[in-house]
Amino acid sequence: MPVENQQPISEPAAAMPEAAARTSTEQPPSIETLLAAIRWVGSLFLPEAAAIRRELYDTVYQRIYAADTTSDGYLVQAMLLLIVALDGGCEQDKARQLLGDVETIAIQIGLHTKNFSIVNGRGIPILEESWRRTWWDLFIVDGMIAGVHRVTNFLLFDIPTDVPLPCEEHQYLSGNIPPPMTLEELETRDFSGEDREFSSFAYRILSGRTLGKFMRTPPFYGPEDENVARIEALLTNWRLHLPQNKRDALQHNGQLDEMMFQAHMMNHATSILLHQQFSQIDSSSTQSINSCAPYQMVPAGGGDLFNAHTKHTIAAASEISKLITHRVPLLSHTHFFTCVVTLSSIVHLSRWSLFWMAHDDTDLREQIRLNVGALSHLSSVWRAASNACGQVRSVAQEIYRVKKQQQSNSEYWLGFTPDAMINSIAVDDSIIGDIERISGQNNTNAPQ
Repeated sequence: MPVENQQPISEPAAAMPEAAARTSTEQPPSIETLLAAIRWVGSLFLPEAAAIRRELYDTVYQRIYAADTTSDGYLVQAMLLLIVALDGGCEQDKARQLLGDVETIAIQIGLHTKNFSIVNGRGIPILEESWRRTWWDLFIVDGMIAGVHRVTNFLLFDIPTDVPLPCEEHQYLSGNIPPPMTLEELETRDFSGEDREFSSFAYRILSGRTLGKFMRTPPFYGPEDENVARIEALLTNWRLHLPQNKRDALQHNGQLDEMMFQAHMMNHATSILLHQQFSQIDSSSTQSINSCAPYQMVPAGGGDLFNAHTKHTIAAASEISKLITHRVPLLSHTHFFTCVVTLSSIVHLSRWSLFWMAHDDTDLREQIRLNVGALSHLSSVWRAASNACGQVRSVAQEIYRVKKQQQSNSEYWLGFTPDAMINSIAVDDSIIGDIERISGQNNTNAPQ
């Protein structure tokens, strides 16, 4: 699924001819820039388009920065598509430059205001909805880039906005746009006494806002810091108060709900970022996994005080691996899933490296296998996934080598029956064999 479907901002395909007709005399450069961006992004998913991929990219980039290009919502949409695809192609510096530029444009044109969609929507509900989605998707992408790479600071989190919330995807695609609800209504939903139904996109925004609140929290002085409990309360309340039909990333008909997928993904990733620093999991064995974010030393804690943080970290990493098991194409997900799976892998591998995990790590090894398989599959399009997969594989191989050395000591097997010992060795051997086989099949078609 191309990025424009993972980032649902531009008008539905059926409405594009109408949009082009409406803007043919007023804003042809910007609508053409958006279409050029869609063509380039689409080429990333088509190996046969590799020969023209660079030309397509140069065309859209030149259009974006041409002197006569109109700064409007269509330009923001085009730049947003480029940011996501460049980030997935390990062009993080270019993506950050574009992100800074598009944020400036968005604020200058008033995209963050309710009035923008009214003035520029021309009374057409689907166009008004497109502009609302453009602002909120830019907000989410800004947050995801800040969260997974830990270089930028989620600038848009601090920008006051009164943009109403987007509707459900099926309503948008059909053109049956209901009256939009507000962010205030979403954040006070449990106290209003009214039975309102909010869209999956709205819960995605709420998850992104929790990430922003975490990033704005002053440095924690320790595991008892009241701000740790405050952010955890936000994460837990988000999960507890989800409607029944939003507690899974799959709809009742089995179709993927990508907005809820990303919402759950952000919730679990934020939980790891919050709790890992206070957990009992020593991450030093995974310090070479830095393709998504610089390594940050997480010293293993001790004592009962840290057990809750360890459990939160492990549970969140396991839930991320569980997201892989949905019976939908992995490439239908946002490429940011790559870095979230990598974050989960760091937790899994850190646990696997611990001596005391030897007796009960079968499920853990299967989660590692899941993560590596997912990264390998995503690497068919995204170079970021290929790099992460290689780093995860290398760390897994090193942990395996160390475990083999430990297993040569007879004391390692105290408490094991002969059958359990043979089974443990066989499982270790099989997972490394699978990781090496899967990783050897990487065939990256990332942007050139």
